[in-house]
Amino acid sequence: MSVDNGPNGVGIYPNLTKKGALSASIKLVDWLENQGFRGYLPPCLAALIKRPESSLPLSDWAHSVRFAVVLGGDGTLLGFARLLGSTGVPILGVNLGHFGFLTEIEADKLFEKIPDFLSGKYFREERIMLWAEVLREGRVIFSSLAMNEAAVIKGPYGRMTVLTLRVSGLEIDTYFADGFIVSTPTGSTAYSLSAGGPIVAPELEAIVLTPVCPHTLYSRSMVVSSDETCEIEVLEPSRSTMLSVDGQEFVSLRQGDRVKVSTSGKKVSLVRSEGWSFYDVLRRKMKEGADRLPR
Repeated sequence: MSVDNGPNGVGIYPNLTKKGALSASIKLVDWLENQGFRGYLPPCLAALIKRPESSLPLSDWAHSVRFAVVLGGDGTLLGFARLLGSTGVPILGVNLGHFGFLTEIEADKLFEKIPDFLSGKYFREERIMLWAEVLREGRVIFSSLAMNEAAVIKGPYGRMTVLTLRVSGLEIDTYFADGFIVSTPTGSTAYSLSAGGPIVAPELEAIVLTPVCPHTLYSRSMVVSSDETCEIEVLEPSRSTMLSVDGQEFVSLRQGDRVKVSTSGKKVSLVRSEGWSFYDVLRRKMKEGADRLPR
C-alpha cells in the first residue's frame, strides 16, 4: 500500500458507550501495525486493553498522527472537535450512531476505506468554530469552544424566558421565547434546523441566529457575518435557564447574565473522501430521517 509522507501514527478515539467501538479500536490497532503504522490511543484506553505501546496523550496527537479516527456518532465527533479539532488534527468520523451527519463513513466500511485515507486520497474540509462566554457582573464565569451551537434554553419548566439579542453592540430585539440558538453553518443542520432555522452550506463563514418558539408573529432566523459578535442578555430567566454548548456542556444562567458568542478563529478539519459532497449527504440523511417516521 502506498502512503503519503505524513506522520506514521493514526489516532483512535472511540466512544465506549457505542456497541462495537472497543472491538473496532482493538482491530484497528492490530491492522495498522500489520500495515507498518502505529495506532495511538488515549492512555486510559491503552491501559484498558493492555497495549501500553499504543498509549499517547491527546496533547501530543497534533505532532504524531496524520489523522484521528473517531468511532461513535456526531456527538462523539463534536466532543473530540472541542478537545483537539482546533489544533489542526484532521478528524475521520466513523459512524456507530444513528444520524451520522458529520461522520464520513459507516463502521462496516472502515477497513475498506482506510487504505485510501492512509495513502492521501482525501481532502480536508474546514469548519469554523464558535467561542462562547458567560459574563456575570462583568466577569467571565464560563467559556468554551462550540462546533455546532451555543444555545440559551429555558430548561424543562413551562415558563418562557425573556432575552435581548445584540449584534456587535446593536440591539436587535427582545424575545419572549423558549430560548435562542447561535450556530455555525455546521450547526445549521442540528438544533437550529429543528427550531426552524435555515440550512447553511458548511463552507460559508457565517453565524446563524435562531429563536426557539418565540411568542410573536414576526420573529425569524437571521444569518450574519462571521465577523460579528452576538450577545444574549438574560432579562427574565425561567427556573432553569441555561447555556448549552453543542448539547454537551451546560451552565446555569441568572438574571442579568450575558452570553457572548463570536467565531473563535480556529477551525476543525474533517477528512473527506474524494468526490464527497455536502448536498449528497444532506439529501441522503434527510431521506433517512423521513424513512424513520412511523407510517
